[in-house]
Amino acid sequence: MSPNQPLDPEHDDHGGLHRDLPVLVGRRDMLRLMGGFSLAGLLAACGFGSGSETTVGSTTPGSTDATTTTAPPGTGTTAPATTESTAGPAASPGAEIPDETAGPFPADGSNGPNVLDDEGIVRPDITTSIGGSSGVAEGVPLAMNLSIVDAATGSALPGAVVYLWHCTADGRYSIYEIEEENYLRGVQVADDAGRVAFTTVFPGCYSGRWPHAHFEVYSSLEEATAGAAAIKVSQLALPQVDCEAVYADSRYENSLQNLARLSLDGDGVFRDGWSDQLATLSGSPSEGYTASLLVRV
Repeated sequence: MSPNQPLDPEHDDHGGLHRDLPVLVGRRDMLRLMGGFSLAGLLAACGFGSGSETTVGSTTPGSTDATTTTAPPGTGTTAPATTESTAGPAASPGAEIPDETAGPFPADGSNGPNVLDDEGIVRPDITTSIGGSSGVAEGVPLAMNLSIVDAATGSALPGAVVYLWHCTADGRYSIYEIEEENYLRGVQVADDAGRVAFTTVFPGCYSGRWPHAHFEVYSSLEEATAGAAAIKVSQLALPQVDCEAVYADSRYENSLQNLARLSLDGDGVFRDGWSDQLATLSGSPSEGYTASLLVRV
């Protein structure tokens, strides 16, 4: 599918890995093709820094998150995700989080719709739709907290902007597959400690892909809303143990059986290395979960 090709109206909601293949020649990729520009140069210009089945629990190997987080309330309720005031992530330089495909449903203007310039898109709670839509996404509550840091120094990046989106409990994406809704998409500006926090619901697992969330990092809110290139496009993976617990909920139809056929080592996106993309989770299906991830850019 080319960036401007319309989606097949008969598109299969659970169509497998092809839904997340790198079909987009996005703004970031176009910039990479321009002579004289490297990714390192782009980051500097923006002021950002110089298989076998695997059972995955709630511990994130290879990453450190010093943010203290507060889980959302019980199932069926929502409240803003929160991060308590701490010193933020420790100065921990390391490899950048891997670049990944934005998939065919980003709604960032690179593949049709663009929610980044919609009024109300900057918000902590992404469980509801904005504009003329009024839907509310159902599922186990999830507070998703990302700490954005400079890969070269480990220093926090205040003012960085994160656009995050993911599928519903039954594995569909708003705007494209649920055309009347635009929930489970939102933008947050990082605080002085480089942290962003979203209130959402636990994503479902559709056929062919490990449970995940997509995100893009921009140098500023102006860059994000003006259609500029994201400085980082990646994905967050969710731990197997927590997914299995959540998917016992009847709202996650087919997720448990889909998950049983998958592994991180065999996933088309994560199989080349996922240790820096696996979120740390705490909580329970009855009380809700908090997911935390250190994002080096």
